[in-house]
Amino acid sequence: MEIMYTAHASATGGGRNEGHSKTDDGKLDVKLSSPKEMGGPGGEGTNPEQLFATGYAACYLGALRAAAGKDHVKLPDDTKVTADVGVGKRDDGQGLGLKIGLTAYVPGYDAEKVKAWMDAAHIICPYSHATRGNVEVSLTVGE
Repeated sequence: MEIMYTAHASATGGGRNEGHSKTDDGKLDVKLSSPKEMGGPGGEGTNPEQLFATGYAACYLGALRAAAGKDHVKLPDDTKVTADVGVGKRDDGQGLGLKIGLTAYVPGYDAEKVKAWMDAAHIICPYSHATRGNVEVSLTVGE
């Protein structure tokens, strides 16, 4: 694979538990805090699941636009993708795992057409490619 871009980030302190993470260029610089639901304090910081959800939603939206573009369709500016990233105990008892739901809201297009673009986007998107086969990802057309 020919690499087009490499992102660089590091985490310090307690990692997801009262840690800190930032990119080498300083464009992203966040305090980390585990959510109360996972036994953490909640509070001001974000968590890795939120960061993953924002990245996946943005990447998948780009892939959705590319999929529609293959049909010579420019999606409306108010098209939206929501990523729900759940974290929980794996069924095998060997740690934690993720479960992801992607919902696309595409005003003005019927659900069948949007679902076809979503299926195509799921092949195009590198996040979908990275999770395929080891993370459950559901695709839903929003209303």
